[in-house]
Amino acid sequence: MKTTAPKKQKVLATTETQTAPKAGKTRGTSKSKVSEYDNWDQRLGFLMHDVSRLRRTVFDDFVKPMGVTRSQWWVLANLSRHDGMIQSDLASILELGKAALGGLIDRLESSGLVERRADKTDRRAKRVYLSPAGTQLISEMRVKSHELSERMLQGLDLPTRKLLADLLAQVKRNLITIRTEMGLLDQNENE
Repeated sequence: MKTTAPKKQKVLATTETQTAPKAGKTRGTSKSKVSEYDNWDQRLGFLMHDVSRLRRTVFDDFVKPMGVTRSQWWVLANLSRHDGMIQSDLASILELGKAALGGLIDRLESSGLVERRADKTDRRAKRVYLSPAGTQLISEMRVKSHELSERMLQGLDLPTRKLLADLLAQVKRNLITIRTEMGLLDQNENE
């Protein structure tokens, strides 16, 4: 009995190397038959998500020798911008439950990277501060982040890099405006 190999299906990937199709060419077999060129906004959304995810993943590998996980470096990075935050506000910014963040801070505190202190006006609230060791680790992470940025932006000159940063900042402002209009803006998102 003769067996035949299954037919391979064509897989369309969303990458930055795709170019606009010729007029009339459509993507996939959907009923709407939207061309890849006309579907730029979806491609942009996927591209922004992919770049963000890949940067986080590569940065994880860059800081792994320092002994910190993604969750831990994300807490430390946010504290470096807002040292002394109330723990519940930090949970909100990180979009973590209070218990999950509490466990992370417990581990960071036992590692000597952060410390909790009672709030001066509300003794029930705890503020989280970077310790000197945490501040030193942030300095080392910044060096790694710069190294990653240099490699990630290879081939882009300084004016193009600044333009990219300006354009992404505008996109962020627009997204914050949308969240504000929806009544979903966290007070710390705007920074």
